Amino acid sequence: MQQIDVRESATGRAASPGPAGLQRASKLRQTLLRLGAGALTKTYDLYHLHPAVWRWTARHYVPAMGDFAKFNAWMICQRANLDVPAYQRWLHENDFTFRWWQLSSYPETSKDDYVKRYTEDERCWGGEIDTGGTVVDESSGSSGSPFNWIRGRHELKTIHNNVAGYITLLFGTKKLFGINAFSMGAWATGTNTGHALSKISMVKNTGPDIDKIVDTIRHFGPKYQYLVSAYPPFLKHLRDRLDGEEWFDWSKHRLNGFVGGEAMTEGLRDYLEERFGRVYSGYGASDLTIGMAGESDACVWLRRAMFADERLRRALLGDDESRIPMVFQYNPLETYLETNASNELVVTLNSSAVLSPKLRYNIGDEAKILSFPEVREKIAELDPALSRAFHRAFAVQRMKLPFLLLFGRKDSTISYMGANLYPIDIENGLYRDNPHAGDIESFKLGLLELDGHEQRPVVHLQLREGAALSSEELATLSETTRAGIVDHLASVSRDFAQSLDEDPTTGDLRIEVHSFGTGPFTGGNAKIKNVYVVKNAE
Repeated sequence: MQQIDVRESATGRAASPGPAGLQRASKLRQTLLRLGAGALTKTYDLYHLHPAVWRWTARHYVPAMGDFAKFNAWMICQRANLDVPAYQRWLHENDFTFRWWQLSSYPETSKDDYVKRYTEDERCWGGEIDTGGTVVDESSGSSGSPFNWIRGRHELKTIHNNVAGYITLLFGTKKLFGINAFSMGAWATGTNTGHALSKISMVKNTGPDIDKIVDTIRHFGPKYQYLVSAYPPFLKHLRDRLDGEEWFDWSKHRLNGFVGGEAMTEGLRDYLEERFGRVYSGYGASDLTIGMAGESDACVWLRRAMFADERLRRALLGDDESRIPMVFQYNPLETYLETNASNELVVTLNSSAVLSPKLRYNIGDEAKILSFPEVREKIAELDPALSRAFHRAFAVQRMKLPFLLLFGRKDSTISYMGANLYPIDIENGLYRDNPHAGDIESFKLGLLELDGHEQRPVVHLQLREGAALSSEELATLSETTRAGIVDHLASVSRDFAQSLDEDPTTGDLRIEVHSFGTGPFTGGNAKIKNVYVVKNAE
């Protein structure tokens, strides 16, 4: 790594070494790069005027727009090389060489090797935070000290317009009443979802307070179309609670759900849509932005079809992939996505309005990207009936945006019999066709050490507060849960299925049921999101 001449500035901070890879560049070239980036920014300002523009773009997207988005991502990176001190230093340290139009020439950044190394100021344009209208969000669900993420007023306006445009494609605006049940406070999802919903609907920011939501629906009655935004487990708890309310009639009320913050299984979606009209999931990251991608009817159909048809799974994911990812669509004009050689998602936020630019940022999620024409053609090659079904699903929202197939993070797994068990697979088997699904509050996954140096997965179930099951009911809950999980794992994991065929004891998953707040759930959960993996389970 090359030596960098970094001197202390008058303020005591390390001065920037200047643009990397442009030592021979003329002032004219730098000026042209700045002007080009500025012109693109003005173009994007027009694009952000109204949520309707987002909807039009989503329905009329063509691959050439992706080429333009890639060019803009390159331009944003180069402008940051000119004007962001931390990024200048980062490029110098990584021996960056300037190459026209080659986005891949810019090294990846990440939380560990970029964010942690430089201050918030150094990662902003000009090395300064524009404090007016800037909001500080805090990441949730990570171990250790929380991270702070700054977002400027122009950036926030863009985020809210994009989310509003997407939501109106899914649910329209007629009599729309948004109930924002995401956690409030310093977390980006809650506050920004509330602001975005306020552009297109009436909103009440309840946070994850079931009593408050039930009271709100009781007060305003069935004349509104309610859209409840929440983490997936909370939406399940709301369904279970409303089932128990004598005054509430599902046939008279219109409730839809929009979830985020963690993956949602089709088993849970089935359970929710027994009562709710439609339930969709969105994808975002505290590091980057909310609303990076979202589900459509085409996404839901595609995911369910991959469960049901191994031919389609192989065509889209390859012969060696047995996991079924979440499926989203995303707009490259806003968020340019790539995957690296390790199939990790690399993100560039495509606007210089982003106060602290995110440039080829690796968030550690495993993913695959497919264009809309590519997916449509692969389905058409397989089966005309499948193609017609896909077209019917597409015709609901008519989004031609590319698909993001998201497997999630690589660290939330347990290895067992040569197979990786994912929390999302456990959840799929947990709720589907389970007569006691309404009694389950949450779950955790661990490995149980047996005599003879053997291990077995153990699923810890926490009952809802106040739930009282007889010994027979507990036995039914345990066996139904075990059988559902084993059946699902065998259907999606070749390794697990083969192990089960070779050794039936592979299906000996242990189920441990705990009263609310006991066992591994003692002390509650201080984190916003569910924590699924129990280390050294006993």
